[in-house]
Amino acid sequence: MRHRKGNNNLKRKSAHRKAMLANMSCSLIMHKRIKTTLAKAKALRKFIEPIITRSKHDSTHNRRISFSYLRQKEAVTELFSNISDKVADRPGGYTRIIKLGNRLGDAAEMCFIELVDFNDIYNSDKTKKKRTRRSKRSENISSEEIVEKQVLTQKLSSKPVSEEPKAEEPKAEEPVSEEPVSEEPKEEPASEDTNNKD
Repeated sequence: MRHRKGNNNLKRKSAHRKAMLANMSCSLIMHKRIKTTLAKAKALRKFIEPIITRSKHDSTHNRRISFSYLRQKEAVTELFSNISDKVADRPGGYTRIIKLGNRLGDAAEMCFIELVDFNDIYNSDKTKKKRTRRSKRSENISSEEIVEKQVLTQKLSSKPVSEEPKAEEPKAEEPVSEEPVSEEPKEEPASEDTNNKD
């Protein structure tokens, strides 16, 4: 009986389970995102996050410990070179699980598990504005301050408009008169040839 056993056995013997988690970890390290079932993803997260934490301190000892879990030299090299640089400032939580719904065949819950720092969609560099409570003072702004803010916003919005004609000026400098001159002589010989034949 598995009374109070914390880990999910995933219906596999220990050797099979460790080999499967090692292969999934290497795939996650190399591809940065894999698709799997939710139960396997949760077991993988417990397996790989301590290994990624070890990669922050590059030493021979940490490399050997990581290799004993991952069992692939290429994955260990990738872990200690690219991934460790990206996760250096993150104090844990290196992976993200995104649920995808149920699989058609057996209705198993499917998900993506990915490394958080390698997703460019979620990690946009937009600065988030801090929301603070407005005090009563901000509501009593004078009309002069409102007019000044409007003037500033108009100035900021007018700058790109003034820059656009500057970009168009070089296009207007192209010689337009040369093109019709080159076309006229071509037409004249053609008309002369027709006149000579008559």
